[in-house]
Amino acid sequence: MTALTLSTAAAPGLRADAIVVGVAKAAASKSGDLVVAPGAEAVDKAYDGGLAGVLKTLGASGGEGEVTKLPAPSGFKAPVVLAVGLGAQPDKDTSFGTETLRRAAGAAARALAGSKKAAFALPVTDAAAVGAIGEGALLGAYAFDAYKENGKNGKNGKAPLAEVALLGAKPRDKACKAAVERATAVSEELNRARDLVNTPPNDLNPESFAAVAQAAAKEHGIKIQVLDEKALEKGGYGGILGVGAGSASAPRLVKLSYTSSKAKKHLAFVGKGITYDSGGISLKPAGHNETMKCDMSGAAAVFAAVVAAARLGLEVNVTGWLALAENMPSGSATRPGDVLRMYSGKTVEVLNTDAEGRLVLADALAKASEDKPDAIVDVATLTGAMVLALGNRTFGVMANDDAFRTAVVEAAEEVGEPSWPMPLPDHLKKGMDSPTADIANMGERMGGGLVAGLFLKEFIGEGLTWAHVDIAGPAFNESGPFGYTPKGGTGSAVRTLVRLAELTAKGDLG
Repeated sequence: MTALTLSTAAAPGLRADAIVVGVAKAAASKSGDLVVAPGAEAVDKAYDGGLAGVLKTLGASGGEGEVTKLPAPSGFKAPVVLAVGLGAQPDKDTSFGTETLRRAAGAAARALAGSKKAAFALPVTDAAAVGAIGEGALLGAYAFDAYKENGKNGKNGKAPLAEVALLGAKPRDKACKAAVERATAVSEELNRARDLVNTPPNDLNPESFAAVAQAAAKEHGIKIQVLDEKALEKGGYGGILGVGAGSASAPRLVKLSYTSSKAKKHLAFVGKGITYDSGGISLKPAGHNETMKCDMSGAAAVFAAVVAAARLGLEVNVTGWLALAENMPSGSATRPGDVLRMYSGKTVEVLNTDAEGRLVLADALAKASEDKPDAIVDVATLTGAMVLALGNRTFGVMANDDAFRTAVVEAAEEVGEPSWPMPLPDHLKKGMDSPTADIANMGERMGGGLVAGLFLKEFIGEGLTWAHVDIAGPAFNESGPFGYTPKGGTGSAVRTLVRLAELTAKGDLG
């Protein structure tokens, strides 16, 4: 994992492989003029105040995420200056936004794969900027190299950037120090979620996922309970058992409990953990199976958020539920037309075995409801319909409480995760009427993402506040990396869940 530190050293005298500076498009400029962002004054001075001109000559435009490398000035101990674009220069009375800084730091860290140390001289106006830059750098430096020869998976086979030194902040400043500690904890756990999502399904099944959770729980003082197939059968978890019935790998339900002696509120996070989704008997068509190892991204996000809350010592109780199963076709698999009796006692007619995520979540949501938490949030790569609605970078948020839905969306926006509020229209519920069971697991095709949310709503305890986060789009990036987002598993929703826990601990959420 990339190390993150604060440094008081001046850029010219710092021993590093590169100095990272920001460059922006000059405000009200029609000629493409550039400006060097605050934080890089010493570097610009070494170019006799002409760094922006040199970068423009080299073709830099200042566009967000654009990276330009040039030789460092004479007398610098670092051989390279890396300029990263920040987009448009902000108004005179404002500063660069935290998400802009986060993305720029991520792009720079990724471009510096193979380097041992880089100094980031980006605009540091306050502790929030320190945290954003640190978080972006740690997330941007991520590479999944467990299955690469010699453990190298960076650009051109290079290892990730090993150390990031942030310039411009005081290491002894309590707020800045706390920002670095938070960025480190959240980023390390988010990257662990990415690792889980990227792990091939032949190595990550419900049992091995549960073992990872057990090890982390022991390390960070989190109470854990793992229900195996026998315990699930005894407890009547028909949804989880039904989905996992066709696999040689038995399902699991994992409960992670982080508690604080100062907590006044309790949050429950529930994650869909389908370690591989073939569609079951309703087999997915060709071209839709290759990335289905990512169907446990919701459980990975919940796991990471609970551990991050423990590492940060948040004054809120957080319970994480990981509903783990592998959805495979076999002679023992659940068939279309089968009826499952869920943990809540409701019966569900399975019309499509590829609508399995809602079945495992239904059991976990019903169980989580028994603890009467102040709010429940489930996270899942649930529907292709949500991808069609919102694209590959935005997740949808539904809820049984408009104010809570707004709070989730605002928390996501605050940490830089694009989201959008979605409705739960009552008229769509009729499409799930079943002549055989209490409810069917499928409804109208149009608005399928909303139908899935309405199905889950049926399993929430009476009077409880709940939100559903469908991360089917942003959970797995099949295109090229951008900002601090790599190709493959992204760790979507981890930061939103952590922020919800922080706001609840402060009493600022409900």
